[in-house]
Amino acid sequence: MFLVMIAFVPGIWYCFVMLRLSRVAKCFKGKISAKNGLVEAKSMRQIAGKLLTLIVLAVFLSVLVGCEGMCGSAKLQKKTVLWNGKDFAGWKLFIPDKDIDVREIWSVGDGVIQCKGKPNGYMRTKAKYENYKLHLEWRWPDEPTNSGVLLHASGTDKVWPLCIECQLKAGSAGDFVLIGGPGITVDGRDRQDLEKQFVAITKKEQSSEKAPGQWNTYDIYCKANSIRCYVNDVLQNEGINATETAGWICLQSEGGPVEFRNIYIEPLD
Repeated sequence: MFLVMIAFVPGIWYCFVMLRLSRVAKCFKGKISAKNGLVEAKSMRQIAGKLLTLIVLAVFLSVLVGCEGMCGSAKLQKKTVLWNGKDFAGWKLFIPDKDIDVREIWSVGDGVIQCKGKPNGYMRTKAKYENYKLHLEWRWPDEPTNSGVLLHASGTDKVWPLCIECQLKAGSAGDFVLIGGPGITVDGRDRQDLEKQFVAITKKEQSSEKAPGQWNTYDIYCKANSIRCYVNDVLQNEGINATETAGWICLQSEGGPVEFRNIYIEPLD
């Protein structure tokens, strides 16, 4: 277990630890008695204490820096509930403006996630996932506006991260939107365009969304490099050869009030 944790320590911390160890080694050498070549017992205890401190520091840093950015995708073994129905455990709330309390934008009430929709941002899973079926439900409590489900998101937290979006914009649920340069092939056409920040890929069928106030279902299948999305059990889009196949799952704040519930994923073999 110790070796696995140490493997995550970045090079800079490795250099720091090695430097400290070299200094301890010099101290060790200097403590050797010129008369009889024996190390004083007190000095040995001090050296052992320094070594133990450095080892604990290395382990702590490996855990600290090896979580979100460096760890691979979570390994799903069974159905996993992503939202527990009461708080945001397992999620990170992001709004770019540091002066705004994200919990004024995202809250929990009446057993559902309530999002004000302004300013733009998202809530995302802290873990990264791949090869899964995602299920969630959403509704517009008032006038239908805009939101989205960001798949395979990665990189630095920002309003428009690198990802493939399954659109929730009213009337367009089921569209794909490629954000930040990813690619996917739909109907035999590679839709990647590195010169555009957004590439929209229209859904296949007429809108299958329900009226405001009613709950809609999204079932999204991400297997290897393919993505299929169903809106209220209607296949609205599918693509293959996606360049992004793992990452965070994000729910957008974008436009106006929206609510979410019953969010879970299941592994796909």
